[in-house]
Amino acid sequence: MNHTRCLKESKEPLARRYSLALLDLDGVVYRGDDPVAHASEGIAKAQSDGMRPSYTTNNPSRFPDTVARQLQGFGVNAQGADIITSAIVAARMLTHHLPSGAKVLIVGAEHLRDEVRKVGFEVVDDAREHPDAVLQSWHKDLSFNELAQASYAIEQGAQYYVTNRDMTIPREQGIAPGNGALQLPVIETTGKHPQDSAGKPESAMYDEARTLFSHDGQPIPGESCLPVGDRLDTDIEAANRGDYDSLVVLTGVATARMIMTASVVQRPTYIARDLLGLDMVHPAVDRIGAGEWRCRDCVVRLDGKRLALEASTAAIHAHDGLDALRAGSCVCWEAMDSGVSAEEIDTSAVEQALQLSASED
Repeated sequence: MNHTRCLKESKEPLARRYSLALLDLDGVVYRGDDPVAHASEGIAKAQSDGMRPSYTTNNPSRFPDTVARQLQGFGVNAQGADIITSAIVAARMLTHHLPSGAKVLIVGAEHLRDEVRKVGFEVVDDAREHPDAVLQSWHKDLSFNELAQASYAIEQGAQYYVTNRDMTIPREQGIAPGNGALQLPVIETTGKHPQDSAGKPESAMYDEARTLFSHDGQPIPGESCLPVGDRLDTDIEAANRGDYDSLVVLTGVATARMIMTASVVQRPTYIARDLLGLDMVHPAVDRIGAGEWRCRDCVVRLDGKRLALEASTAAIHAHDGLDALRAGSCVCWEAMDSGVSAEEIDTSAVEQALQLSASED
C-alpha cells in the first residue's frame, strides 16, 4: 500500500486546535502597502477562538513597531512585540559565527543594522574598513554600490551571510525580485555562496518565535504552533524542516498547480484560500483506490497522466473549489511518490474548477 502523507483533517477550527499562529506577512496579511482581502477578519476570528496570532516575516527592512502600525491601519490588532523579522533572527545567527565586536558590512535597512548592533557587532558600510562578514538583505532602495561593496568585501575574505533566500517578494503591483534574486549578482561576481541564512526555509524563525512568544520562558510546544504562509519554498518548507504542521493560503505566490506538484518537503498540512481558513474545519481526504482520492463530494483520479474530477457544480462551489484541490493534491503526491514526474501531470481540470469557483464568489 502507498504511504503518501496527505493533508490532515481537523474536525475543529484550526484556531482552536493550535494556540499560536506564525503568520507570514507579505502575500498573507498584506501585499506591499495593500491589505490582503479577509486577512483582518480571519485574524480577528482566530483571536476570538483563543489563538494568538504572531507575525514572522523574511522581510528584514522595517522595524517591528513600523510593521505593527501598518497592520493596525488594516484593522489588525498587533503590537511590535508580536512580530519577528529575519533581521532579528539574522543578528542572533551571527553570534554563532563571529566573535563579539566583529565588523559586519550590512546590505540592508536600518532595522537590520540596529539588530546587529544590539548583539555586539560593529556595523560598517565600506569594504575598505575590512569587515569580517557581509550580511545581505532585501530593501526597496537597494543600490549598485551596496552590492559592489559586498562583493569587494567577500573577495577580500569576508564571510557571507544573508537574512533569507526568497527569490521573489509580493508587492503592490505584482511579484518582484526578492533577496535570493538580489544575491545572484554577488554570487556570480565573487564565486561565493552564502554560508548561512536566517530566514525561511530554515526553521530557525519558527523556533525562535516559540520562545519569544511564550509566557513562562519555556518554548511553546511545536504541536501547538501553526505556521501560515503563501510560499511553499519558504514558509511551508521551513515548517516541514522544523516538524510543524502548516497552512498554505492562495493569496500570494503559491498557485494550485504549485501545491499539487510540490515536493515532499514543500507539502502543506492544510490548504485555504485566505486567513478565514483559520476559523474553519478542514475535511478529511481519503484514498479510495489506486490514484483516486475523495474530499467530501469531490473525487479526483489520475487518468493516465491527466487529473479527472468527478463532482457536481454545487459540490465544487460549496467549498470554494478547495475540496477539488485537496483531493487533486493527494492524487498528484501519490503519483509523484511512485515515480511519476510532476511535469507530466496535467492538473488543468482541478485548476479550472478552482478558478471558476473563485470567479463566481
